[in-house]
This record gives sequence, C-alpha cells and structure tokens, in this order.
Amino acid sequence: MSVTAAQGFVASGVSAGIRPSGKPDVALVRSLVPAVGAAMWTQNRVQAAPVVVSRAHLAVAQPQAVVVNAGVANAATGAAGEQDAREIAAGVAAHLGLAAEEVVILSTGVIGPRLPMAQLRAGIATAAGALSADGGASAAEAILTTDAGPKTVVATGQGFVVGGMGKGAGMIHPRLATMLAILTTDYPLEAGEAGELLRPAVEASFNRISVDGDCSTNDAVVLLANGASRVERDTASDARFAEALHEVCADLARQIVADGEGATVVLEIDVAGAASDDEARAIALRVATSPLVKTAAFGRDPNWGRVLAAAGSAPWNGGFARLDPERLRVSFDGTDVFAAGAPTGAVPELGGAACRIELELGLGAGAAGYLASDLSVDYVRLNA
Repeated sequence: MSVTAAQGFVASGVSAGIRPSGKPDVALVRSLVPAVGAAMWTQNRVQAAPVVVSRAHLAVAQPQAVVVNAGVANAATGAAGEQDAREIAAGVAAHLGLAAEEVVILSTGVIGPRLPMAQLRAGIATAAGALSADGGASAAEAILTTDAGPKTVVATGQGFVVGGMGKGAGMIHPRLATMLAILTTDYPLEAGEAGELLRPAVEASFNRISVDGDCSTNDAVVLLANGASRVERDTASDARFAEALHEVCADLARQIVADGEGATVVLEIDVAGAASDDEARAIALRVATSPLVKTAAFGRDPNWGRVLAAAGSAPWNGGFARLDPERLRVSFDGTDVFAAGAPTGAVPELGGAACRIELELGLGAGAAGYLASDLSVDYVRLNA
C-alpha cells in the first residue's frame, strides 16, 4: 500500500505511453482531506522545471497532491519546460478540484527532451480517474526508471501510519540524488511543522547515500500530512512520529543504494571518534565515494589501504579533515585490519550483500555514517 497505507490517501499509476516499453509512467497521489506538507529539493545548480515550479507552489500553498511522470526529466528545457510543468499542475488541479499551487510536480528520466504533453494530458486524466486507496503499488511502479523494482515502506505508530515510495538507482549522491520519495502520513501536523520534521529525517538518510557521486537535477522528497488519524498529540506521540518518519526515510534510502545501477554490495561506512561531526561526515563521504574503495568492494577485497588513503584526503575547511594514523583503527565487518599505525595482518572474508567499514579516529566525539554501493562492471555497461 505504501503511500495509501495512511488514512485519507489515494493513488494511481498508469501508462501514458511516455516510455517506449509501455510500462506505467504517470503516478498520482492525493489527500482526500486537507493536508499540510513540505519538500526538500536537489541542491544542483541546474534545477529541472518541475523543481522550479513546485518550489514556487509550496511557497504560497500547502500541497494536496503529487503528480510524477517517468521517462522524461523536463530538465534543461528553459521557459517552455516550466510552462509545461505549470500546465501539468493546472491539469491535475482541474481534475481534482484543487488550486494549481496545491499540486507538486515531479519528473524523472532523460535530461533535455520536452515532455510529450498530449500523452501527459491523457495520462493525467486516466490517473485521476483511477485514484484508489489500493493504488499505492501501481503508483510505486509508475515512478521507476532504471530501478530493478519498486521501493515502498510503511511504519506504524500508536494510532498513525507513515508510508512512502521512492525511486532511484543512478545519479545517487548526497544533497539528494536522482531520487524521488513521496511520504504520506495521517499524523496531525501544523503548517510549518512538516518541514521542521522532514529536514532532519532527510539529512540522516537520503543525504547520507551515494551510488556514483553524481547529483541530479530533479531530486525531491515530499511529505504530505493530513491528520486523518485524529491522534491526540503529546510530546511522546510527537517523538514516535519523528522516529517513524526517520525509519521510513532510512529504509527507502537503503533500498535505493541496494538497487544502485550494477550494485552487488551495500557499503556501510561508519566513522567515530573524529574531531568534529563535520569532519566525520567529510571522511565518511570521501570513503563512500572513492572509486578505488568501491571497486575493491565489488571484488570483495578488504583493501584497508584504499580506505586509509581516502580517509586521509577528505576535503574539509579548505584543507583535509584531521586524522592521525597512529590513533586510527579500521575494521571490515568487525575485524580490525589496521590499528596503531600498522596493518593487523587479518584478512576478513567478504561475501555478503552488505559490508560494514568502520573507522575509529580516536580524536574526539565526532561521528557520521554513509551508505554506498560498490562500482561494478555492470554499472559501466549500463552507463556507457
């Protein structure tokens, strides 16, 4: 059910013929009762038309519906692309009885081409007519591009639900990536609270993943909260909701990394004992994005030398993050391979679908983690 698991939400996924395969390529999600919401967007300087238009919409209205098309990104399409995005919002609004500004538009796919608007107009009409409380699965299918399969998750609290669907397999990198996530909840939030809660959840999840180091033009995470559960709020319930939101974001983020293009293993990079949290993040990111670390992981090689070299060259504050090899300890899946300035001689066997690389710096209390995929021959084939 994913995005329709929470009360008061309906969704659909249909084929508008945008993708040559004929697979579903238009998804629609809406709240049947007034909702509040928020979004976080790609930090790429080149922002796709739907990002530009949707940001403007959220500046003046609360989102009630999200429409997604797959196959064409509507990026680098200039003023004409922005007009197409506005037309999509207006079309959805007309079918659902909303204001255009209450519609968030998301697109994913190839950068450069214009949207096939005639097909999209028909697809939007079909999607609006197909909205259903059972439509979460079809919506999750309709947003995919190079993904191997849909990504959905549901977390339940005491009397409320948080559901989500996502997509992404390539161009995955912190500050969001070529990834979309739509989150829905029936927990009651006030206007403004959605953004305050979404920001840390995204920072700890979607902004802590990397597949290939490329940041996309179209990334977005959107949260809709309609309060349909009528849960009585208190400090404890607010904490449970925040925890559930973090859980959903973390689950989707991990699914995206595991489904990275050509991925065969998920790397869990954990840095502790850094001089500061910022430096821990810099080191974790540097290790997570090192092509040499990632290719070694593909070969199931516990190559601590590559980890050491990456960690020691993590850009920070105009130089490199602080690191003392004499205090550093590096382990693979719990086995120390480097400590006190020298290799331990241990050679752990790596063969599973996940590998944890831990770095203990011994300099302070700074800590951070990242998820990354390996870099395989199939990734090159897919992107050549």
